[in-house]
Amino acid sequence: MNDSVKIIKAREMKEIDQRASSDFGIPSLVLMENAGLRTLEIIEEILGQSQGKKVLILAGKGNNGGDGMVVARHLMNSGALVEIFLLGREDQLSSDALINYRILQRMGAKIYPLDQDSALDVLMSSLLSSDLAVDALYGIGFQGRLNDFEARIVKILNWSRVPVVAVDIPSGVEADTGKVNGEAVRAVYTVTFALPKLGLLLEPGREYVGALTVADISIPQALLCDPGLKTNLINETLVHSMIRPRRPDSHKGSYGHVLVIGGSLGMTGAVMMASYAALRSGAGLVTAALPETLLPIVAGGIMEIMTTPLAATAQDAIGIEALPAIENLLGTASICAIGPGMSRYPEARAIVRFVLEHSGIPVIIDADGLNALQGEVGILKKRQIPLVLTPHPGEMSRLSGKSIEEIQTHRMEIACNFAQEYGVTLVLKGHQTLVATPGGEVYLNLTGNPGMATAGSGDVLCGMIAGLAAQGLRPQDAAIAGVYLHGAAGDLGADRVGQRGLVAVDLINDIPEILKPFEESRLR
Repeated sequence: MNDSVKIIKAREMKEIDQRASSDFGIPSLVLMENAGLRTLEIIEEILGQSQGKKVLILAGKGNNGGDGMVVARHLMNSGALVEIFLLGREDQLSSDALINYRILQRMGAKIYPLDQDSALDVLMSSLLSSDLAVDALYGIGFQGRLNDFEARIVKILNWSRVPVVAVDIPSGVEADTGKVNGEAVRAVYTVTFALPKLGLLLEPGREYVGALTVADISIPQALLCDPGLKTNLINETLVHSMIRPRRPDSHKGSYGHVLVIGGSLGMTGAVMMASYAALRSGAGLVTAALPETLLPIVAGGIMEIMTTPLAATAQDAIGIEALPAIENLLGTASICAIGPGMSRYPEARAIVRFVLEHSGIPVIIDADGLNALQGEVGILKKRQIPLVLTPHPGEMSRLSGKSIEEIQTHRMEIACNFAQEYGVTLVLKGHQTLVATPGGEVYLNLTGNPGMATAGSGDVLCGMIAGLAAQGLRPQDAAIAGVYLHGAAGDLGADRVGQRGLVAVDLINDIPEILKPFEESRLR
């Protein structure tokens, strides 16, 4: 999708750099020069003007250090007082870094080796009089843990409270995972190049980044939009490309009919919230189908929701006798959401299986609908209709047979593999919700906040996805847009009432406000 922003791993970035040189003839030294210049622009914004200001450069022996040396050269030319602290010997420098190192030598730059404890005293003294520091110790190739000496350098830097601009990524943060094993530089600004790296957006790495700038260093767009890059960031531009303005001559039938199947004793609220969220997201019609014994609770709740009674068990859950009625309902709806409030009871498994076998419309499976698939996920492969699954980590554990810890540690990999294996769109909920598609694409969402960890929040998301899909979005696009808008509604609600007081109904009530920007007419 052309409007998506790609997010990359270290290996992918290195391949892009290599192809920029091999396929397009751009020397790596030019890329290094551009990286330094883009970093310099941010530094000058911070300092106002660099002349007379003291800037300390921490440079490593790789190309990241070379970027820092480019920054040092241009700062010197602008009249700044620059001191470079080099971690590594001259004979350890990469070829491009060595070129810039020798230029600095000829310019008479102050270069101090960071090779022994006594150098740390010099570093600390220099930081006390510095206006800004540049972290160019380690780039995106870093993995693991800084050694003891390097960790002491970073501790001193963080302790000094001098504003730090990190080049590409804060040293000590892993580019692919965002992991921080021990010490890492806490930057005020990070200037990354070409495309955002995954570790800059994932916790805990995100906490070390500060303000993030993605800078153009002249890598051709053909490389940055390569279809082989499968990880994407969900942003407003992407969501805007999916949601079209309403036509003046439209009517309620133009925006689809959502069928929500669920509910059981004590859990009717889930059906109501999912149904109302679908309406608030723009669906033309919504029908809540639930046990007949519980119908009065929902029918008297939200007047705009249509309701249909289903045969009930003695425990006030949906009974097997409801299957013919469900089949008829599937024939009149645009999309079906099943699971909110169903509870775990023996008949649930048969009902979910029946819906999957008889539905000719896309199906969203949520909550106890997912739990009903435990041990029977193979049925997903046999379906021809588009499916969207919306598990939280516990439900994902039951679906996949993997531990919650393993899922949380390898969220992206597990979500992607599951989506491809079973041919579904998978929404793995939680902090930084992921959407994985059957084609191997993964979309990372950054909206939302801890206040959304509240009962009913997942039901609202299910309803929003269903409501968007009913209006004509592809189910996977509805999932992508839904998680972004769901998080944005949570952020708006938290700004108004705070995170602790946020409840699911707040999210529903804020959906219209969040959707307002997408109602503007646009040329397509």
